[in-house]
Amino acid sequence: MKRNCIIEQDLADIVAQDLPWHEFAGRTVLVSGANGFLPAYMVETLLYLNEKHGVNCRVIGLVRNREKAERRFVHLLSRPDFSLLVQDVCSPIALKENVDFVVHAASEASPKYYCKDPAGTLLANALGTYNLLEIARKSSSRGFLFFSSGEVYGKVSQTAPVKEDDYGPLDPMDVRSCYGEGKRIGEAMCVAWHRQYGVPAKIVRISHTYGPGLALDDGRVFADFVGNIVRDEDIVLKSDGSARRPFCYLADATLAFFTVLLRGEAGQAYNVANDEADVSMLELAERLVRVFPERKLAVKLAEGLIPTKQTAGKVAGAVPDTTKLRKLGWRPAISIEEGFKRTVMSFESRSLADSCGAR
Repeated sequence: MKRNCIIEQDLADIVAQDLPWHEFAGRTVLVSGANGFLPAYMVETLLYLNEKHGVNCRVIGLVRNREKAERRFVHLLSRPDFSLLVQDVCSPIALKENVDFVVHAASEASPKYYCKDPAGTLLANALGTYNLLEIARKSSSRGFLFFSSGEVYGKVSQTAPVKEDDYGPLDPMDVRSCYGEGKRIGEAMCVAWHRQYGVPAKIVRISHTYGPGLALDDGRVFADFVGNIVRDEDIVLKSDGSARRPFCYLADATLAFFTVLLRGEAGQAYNVANDEADVSMLELAERLVRVFPERKLAVKLAEGLIPTKQTAGKVAGAVPDTTKLRKLGWRPAISIEEGFKRTVMSFESRSLADSCGAR
């Protein structure tokens, strides 16, 4: 079974970038939560390096649900350079061999899910981080990457771009804080293991990311929009659409993850966001509809909502400052229009054939 051709093109774009990919040559990489939306692209990238550039690394995907992982990686299961380790990241990790790189991405990432399992969300980011940091310490690993989130900033009142040392309050008595607090303790552990044991732990604080493999039912507005387009439905806004978010395409985000892992400074955190693609939800919906004019879709307000005047000013939050990441040589390459076009097409056989043929 072949890869989806949109993903194939993304992988080619990623590995074409100027990074020291040879660092993975002959190495073993352990990725927790490997079948998740974001880390799965890291797994795919590493195996694509093996295919096209003879890197010859080995990837171990630590997953909790074998069935879901096998569905995501059905085209990779027969490969000798890829294997699954099925267990909870919070349990002692049944791995006897040393690993050269560790990527810890096992955690719920959508409010729809982590509010249903706040204890599990905290444990994956605390106990799970401990287990993987210990693997890295005992293996004298060359790199450790922790997937964190902009949620660690709490309620930031400023409208200026949020830098890595800007913080606001985060209420530990709010159950929704299980995610932000879990990421905060995970980050603190990374810094502690780096300082005390020399583990080369690096942190990425990830903002709103979309692309192939996005779960259309994960509860976030932009996923709903993609689902609407895929199903040829009008987009119905359930708010006035004034909230703004910076949207980063998955291939750009994946390149950022590898940039931090290979070039970042240990014990440091880096914002990962496309600060050039900060749009309101209304603007995003309108741009998505314009990307597919042949479908003749419209943007509508939910019944009972009263239209309000949209302004160019920021509403509900500030954009992450990516200066620190950009100094490592990273730049986003995919526009909102191109990124969401690729995302929608990755779900559709009717558009996929035309898109892949065009490439």
